[in-house]
Amino acid sequence: MQHYTEAVRDHFLNPRNAGVVEDPDGVGAVGDPSCGDLLRVTIRVRNDRIDEIRFQCRGCPAAIATSSAMTELAIGKTVDEAWHITDEDIEAAVGGLPPEKRHCSNLGASALGEAVLNYLHRCIELSMKEGASV
Repeated sequence: MQHYTEAVRDHFLNPRNAGVVEDPDGVGAVGDPSCGDLLRVTIRVRNDRIDEIRFQCRGCPAAIATSSAMTELAIGKTVDEAWHITDEDIEAAVGGLPPEKRHCSNLGASALGEAVLNYLHRCIELSMKEGASV
């Protein structure tokens, strides 16, 4: 692990927000078939902000570390701000990654995006149901 930054090592050894949000408002899951990494993100949204976020990751130290860092970037952000978190933002949050591990930050941004889309889809469905019953 010596080719990783101190931030990567810290997030890997002490991951933040690991686990599952009970009764989440949004869920996103992605995988990288080329390396076998899998990431699942659950979110709770209150007042249009990510109030709680958790992740489950099966993967290498870089995948786990970037998933942890992604949760720290997203917590407290509006849904729109969270949607705009990029691979580059996540990689910067861990102080960079070796070139062969840069794809790991894609998991976090993609899974977070999927969770936000899932949340928005649920909001639209709820709005349509409420509109139909009026």
